[in-house]
Amino acid sequence: MDTAATGLTFRDATDADVDALVMLIESAYRGDASRAGWTTEADILEGQRTDPEGVLAVIKSDDSRLLTVERDGDVVACCQLEHRGEHAYFGMFAVSPRLQGAGLGKVIIAEAERTARETWGVREMHMTVISVRNDLIAWYERRGYRRTGRMTPFPYGDERFGVPQRDDLQFELLVKELA
Repeated sequence: MDTAATGLTFRDATDADVDALVMLIESAYRGDASRAGWTTEADILEGQRTDPEGVLAVIKSDDSRLLTVERDGDVVACCQLEHRGEHAYFGMFAVSPRLQGAGLGKVIIAEAERTARETWGVREMHMTVISVRNDLIAWYERRGYRRTGRMTPFPYGDERFGVPQRDDLQFELLVKELA
C-alpha cells in the first residue's frame, strides 16, 4: 500500500476553503515558510502567488475544479483542473512544505489525471511551469510530462503573480497524454 496515500480525502473545494487554500499555496511557493519544501519560488519571485479572489474564481468557474486534499481534517494539498476542450489544464498545485518529498505529489497528480479523464473524457493534460524551475520540470518529466518548447511570457508588472527577482522568467507548456 502507498503510505503517501494513507488517510487522504479528495474533494472539490468550497467557498469555506478559500482562506486555508490561499495559506497553503502561499506556504508552498513564497516566503521563508516555502523553503521547508523543495517547490519554493522564493528565490525567483517575491510577493503573492495567489489571493482569495483568484482561488474563489477557480472554485466558482463552471469549467474548473479545485481538488482539495485533506489528511486528518487538515488541508494538505490542492490542484486546479480546468476543462479546455480536448485537454485539461493542471495548475495551482500545492503540497504543504512539511509533507513534500514523501510521495504525496505523485499520488495527487495521478488522482488529478484520473479525475480529468473520467470527468471530461480528455486525452491530454497541459500545464505551464516557469522555465527556470529545472528540478520541478524534471519531476514532471518523471511523471510522463514532456517539454514542448512552447513559451509564454511571464506577466511582468502584474503583482498578482508575484514580484520577479530576475528578468528571464517565462512559462513553458508541458503536456502528457492520458491513457
